[in-house]
Amino acid sequence: MSVYLARRLLFLPVVAAGITLLIFGLLQLLSPASRAMLFVERPEQATAIAAVIRKYGLDQPMYVQYWHWLDNLLHGDLGYSQSARMPVIEAIRTFFPATLELGVYAFVSIVSVGLWLGTLAAVNKDGAVDNVSRIFAITGYSLPVFVWGVLLLFIFYGQLNWFPPERLSLQATLFVQSPEFRPYTGLMTVDALLNGTWWVFWDAVRHLVLPVVTLTYFLTAILVRITRASMLEVLGQEYVRTARAKGVAESVVIARHARRNALIPTITLGGSILVGLLSGVVITETIFNYPGIGRWGANAAIQLDVPAVAGFALLVAVITVLANLGADLLYCYVDPRIRYG
Repeated sequence: MSVYLARRLLFLPVVAAGITLLIFGLLQLLSPASRAMLFVERPEQATAIAAVIRKYGLDQPMYVQYWHWLDNLLHGDLGYSQSARMPVIEAIRTFFPATLELGVYAFVSIVSVGLWLGTLAAVNKDGAVDNVSRIFAITGYSLPVFVWGVLLLFIFYGQLNWFPPERLSLQATLFVQSPEFRPYTGLMTVDALLNGTWWVFWDAVRHLVLPVVTLTYFLTAILVRITRASMLEVLGQEYVRTARAKGVAESVVIARHARRNALIPTITLGGSILVGLLSGVVITETIFNYPGIGRWGANAAIQLDVPAVAGFALLVAVITVLANLGADLLYCYVDPRIRYG
C-alpha cells in the first residue's frame, strides 16, 4: 500500500495540472477585456482594464497567459467575485467551513445509519426489519430532497419552533463577530467548544439538526439499498457458510466475514456522497438559508460571476481527487487481497 500511496501522491500534480489546463482553456473563450474584468473589483472602473491586461499578460501568447494565471492561482489570486463582493479566495474561506461542518455531520450520520440498517435488513431478509428498511429506502429515495426539507422546516420550526434555519441565531451571530470570540477553524461547533462558549455550541447544533436530518434521510436511503444488496450477495458465499459451520458466533460472522467484504461498493458510493456533500448541497442550503459554498456557487453561476465559478470548479476538483484517493486506500484496508499494479 505504501508504494501505491506514493505513486498516487506523485500523480496528483499531474491531475492538478490537467484540471488547471481545462479551466484555463474555458476561460480562453472570453475576450482579453472580459478576462481583465475578472480581476477588477468594480466593473465600472473601465480605465483599469488596460492596466490589468498588461499586468496579467492577457495580450500575450496563450502559454504566457497560462503561466501568469497559474502563478496567480498558486499565490491565492483567483480574481474578484462580484456576487460575494470579495476576492474569490476569501469567499471560499468564508463559505466553505459552513459546508464542511454540515457535510461532516451529515456524512457521519449517513454512513452510520446506512451501514447499520443495510446490514440489519440483509441479515433479516424478508423479515419485519427488512420490510421497514425497504419502505424507508423507497420513500427517502423517491421523494425530492426539498420535499423533506420543507416538511421538516414546517413542522419543527414553523409549528414547534425547535430547530431554526440559518447557521446561528442573531444573538450568537453578534457574539461570534465580537472580539471576545476567536475563530480557530471556521466550524461553529468546534470553535464554540474551543472558546468555552457552550451556549453558542448548542445554538449551532440546533441550527444544524434540520439540514443534517434532511440530507441523512435522503442519502441514507441510497446507501441502505446498496449495503443490503452487497450483504445479501456476500452472505451466500461459501466462506460465510463455512464460518457458521465451524461454530463461529453470528456477530463475528456478520462483522468480520460478511460486512467487511461487502464494503467495497459501499465505499465507492460513500466517496461519491462525500464529494457531493463537500461540494455544496445547493437545495438544502437554500431551503434552510444556510450560508454554504454550494449556495454561493449557484448564485455566482446565476449572476455570471466567472471568477467565482472558476474558483468553485477548482475546489470541487480538488475535493473529488482527494475523495477518490481516500476511497482507493480504503479498498486496500478493507480487503487486503486487493493489489494495485
